[in-house]
Amino acid sequence: MSRARQPPLVTGISPNEGISWTKVTIRGENLGTGPTDLIGLTICGHNCLLTAEWMSASKIVCRVGQAKNDKGDIIVTTKSGGKGTSTVSFKLLKPEKIGILDQSAVWVDEMNYYDMRTDRNKGIPPLSLRPANPLGIEIDKGRFPQKDLESLFPGMSADFTSENFSAAWYLIENHSTTSFDQLKTAVVNLKKQANKKNEGSLAYVKGGLSTFFEAQDALSAIHQKLEADGTEKVEGSMTQKLENVLNRASNTADTLFQEVLGRKDKADSTRNALNVLQRFKFLFNLPLNIERNIQKGDYDVVINDYEKAKSLFGKTEVQVFKKYYAEVETRIEALRELLLDKLLETPSTLHDQKRYIRYLSDLHAPGDPAWQCIGAQHQWILQLMHNCKESYVKEQKGNSLLHSPMLDLESDVRPPPIGHLSQTASLKRGSSFQSGRDDAWRYKAPQQVIFVEKLTKLVVSQLPNFWKLWISYVNGSLFSETAEKSGQMERSKKNARQRQNDFKKMIQEVMHSLVKLIRGALLPFSLREGELRQYGGWEMKSELSGQWLTHVIQTVRLSSESLTALEIPNDMLQIIQDLILDLRVRCIIVTLQHTAEDIKRLAEKEDWVVDNEGLTSLPSQFEQCIIHSLQSLKTVLDCKPGEASVFQQQKTQEDVCQLSIGIMQVFIDCLEQLSTKPDGDIDTSHLSVDVSSPDLFGSIHEDSSLSSEQRLLIALSNCRYLERHTFLNIAEHFEKHGFQGVDKITQVSMESLKELDQRLFEMYIEFKADPIVGSLEPGIYAGYFDWKDCLVPTGVRNYLKEALVNIIAVHAEVFTISKDLVPRVMSRVVEAVSEELSRLMQCVSSFSKNGALQAKLEICALRDTVAIYLTPESKSSFKQALEALPQLSSGTDRKLTTTVSLLLVIPLFFFYHQLPNLYGGE
Repeated sequence: MSRARQPPLVTGISPNEGISWTKVTIRGENLGTGPTDLIGLTICGHNCLLTAEWMSASKIVCRVGQAKNDKGDIIVTTKSGGKGTSTVSFKLLKPEKIGILDQSAVWVDEMNYYDMRTDRNKGIPPLSLRPANPLGIEIDKGRFPQKDLESLFPGMSADFTSENFSAAWYLIENHSTTSFDQLKTAVVNLKKQANKKNEGSLAYVKGGLSTFFEAQDALSAIHQKLEADGTEKVEGSMTQKLENVLNRASNTADTLFQEVLGRKDKADSTRNALNVLQRFKFLFNLPLNIERNIQKGDYDVVINDYEKAKSLFGKTEVQVFKKYYAEVETRIEALRELLLDKLLETPSTLHDQKRYIRYLSDLHAPGDPAWQCIGAQHQWILQLMHNCKESYVKEQKGNSLLHSPMLDLESDVRPPPIGHLSQTASLKRGSSFQSGRDDAWRYKAPQQVIFVEKLTKLVVSQLPNFWKLWISYVNGSLFSETAEKSGQMERSKKNARQRQNDFKKMIQEVMHSLVKLIRGALLPFSLREGELRQYGGWEMKSELSGQWLTHVIQTVRLSSESLTALEIPNDMLQIIQDLILDLRVRCIIVTLQHTAEDIKRLAEKEDWVVDNEGLTSLPSQFEQCIIHSLQSLKTVLDCKPGEASVFQQQKTQEDVCQLSIGIMQVFIDCLEQLSTKPDGDIDTSHLSVDVSSPDLFGSIHEDSSLSSEQRLLIALSNCRYLERHTFLNIAEHFEKHGFQGVDKITQVSMESLKELDQRLFEMYIEFKADPIVGSLEPGIYAGYFDWKDCLVPTGVRNYLKEALVNIIAVHAEVFTISKDLVPRVMSRVVEAVSEELSRLMQCVSSFSKNGALQAKLEICALRDTVAIYLTPESKSSFKQALEALPQLSSGTDRKLTTTVSLLLVIPLFFFYHQLPNLYGGE
């Protein structure tokens, strides 16, 4: 709040003395901030505010009035400073009376005489007026009550011009305290005045001596004629002579007084004209004053003057007044048109709109200017929105963005809602979307994103004033901040009630345009063909990423909060909530699609470096990619006040579920691709150049010594970890973020993973077990071996040793990658070997005793060597192989058991001796 101004101080007045109506110039300090700030001006106790003309804070010009005191201060009073003081004074001089016919070197102000005529001397011609002080001495009014004087002199008067003049009453009233010497002086003055009158009469007679002489000659001639001609003849001649004398006297009098009478008539006419001009100068000067005040923008002064003129001369029948009043009406009509143009001019502040509407209301403008302003503002906002879209579409197509003042909202004089509104915190947030953002952001953001920010900022900055204008129109505050002008306010409220539906349609049209323009830029598929031509036009080279869509959603949300702060009904803003829901759904869909593409790229980032558990970084990268994607969707998935869940629609649930399953399947395919395809066959066509990873494929070929079997084992290890940990963790994150159908996603993904795991496992077993199995039959019959004719067994043959060595090699390879895979792999290898051995034994037609003993020795040696990895299937195969042999005696069995025990020492010693070398140990 600004500091109060100092009170006015008058330091000078020029001239410092004079009679009434003297024009003076007052100088000083703090004499007001403007004409409306000056509320009081007194000189010698007389109010001179009506004649005051404020020039500046240090100068005021006015005329001195009929002051009560002969000498006094000059006091100036202002709104801003209050009542002031004065260091100087003004002396009021008594005016010198000049007669009407007296010659004077200056123009005589005859107003005092007319004032006297309109008072007690009404009806007396100016020539009959007498001096106010006939005695010529100072008048000293006594303190005798008027009633006592009237009772003392009944029927008399103290007015020396009255027929009932009483000299005693006059002396008591005006000279009760006058000394005797002064009364003597008064007698001398009266004698002088009488002598002046006699001299004036004598001079008048001297001037007419010739006339008297002619009259005397005429009378003498008449007398002589009467004596000569007789009485009858002379009568006619005498009558004619008298008529001639009278005519000549009249002509002479006319000649003598023609100039005086002419001057008197002219003076009366001039006096009357000046009196009329003085009395009605307000009306005569009003057209010019109206023009001047309009040029200065002082519309309040114009309206006040017009109201005054209308009340005084609106129904006049005087032609002169009617003519001037008609001119005033012409000026006021031009002012109405000017104010209406200014009202409908855009851009304009709410303060200016209210001001112009009140002016038009005070001028009784036809129609409803307030509603016209609302309509113009509505069209202006719509035009701004479409111009904004056209400008950015041209920019996207390569044309330079044309600078339009309609879009330059930063230079607008409006406050942000919403000043933006002395505004709510929500609207302030809505009107500052880009706070704290560097300038480089605009060069990175797509045109659609920048357009949405500009469009929402435009609406948030313009709609609050539009809404406030309507509220002011409804409650009548457009016409008065107080309870005055109740009639106009009632009419305004009545009009507002009748136009509520029309205004609601305006707001809905603005909301629909906003939503459809955003849909045309971001969701063109949601518009019909006709709407797309009007609200679209963007070149959709590629869809926006989830990150930009999230930013757009935040922008639209802030706009919705700002508009909600205006207390706009929720049904009018529901269309924005529908847009936000569609944007959220689209953001989730696009983010999941881009996540699938990112996961597909993980195949090229596999480095094949395993940890102690046989895992690469691929499962962890997959899980982190999913978690990061879900975290980026957190603000989208969370529901703000008034928003619905994105999963409320069944179709959205199904789409998100399918995309989530697709993401899991993409990673499973990625694993299969890495496990089954050579490095050169990996599909890299979908990859885009990532400037942050210049050696995108360098890690793929980092370890080129890995065999296909080793990659299969690594993939199997990863699959095992995915099944037991990663997929379950991802399912928990899906549930945490509110995804629907998580059980289905997990079930389908697990089934697909298990299928891949089984395929890779069978492939690895095929790679490792088939060579061992295939070497059994040639090894058994090497050297033309025959089960019917063979020597006494001395040990297991080389084929069995070779098979055990190969089995040990498989064990070592699996153990090197993942210890957890050893039982699974070894069991299947043993099953394949035992099954083949059982088949070979069952195919032998007959055994000799030594052959049966050799076969049983080899079967038992193999079985007992791999006993830790035996499964029911492999045990059954070994049992079937032994059952295919002929029965041996108990002594032979004991001998065989001893031999087998001795024979087992060799492969077992070899097995445990070779393990450190195979596993890279000491």
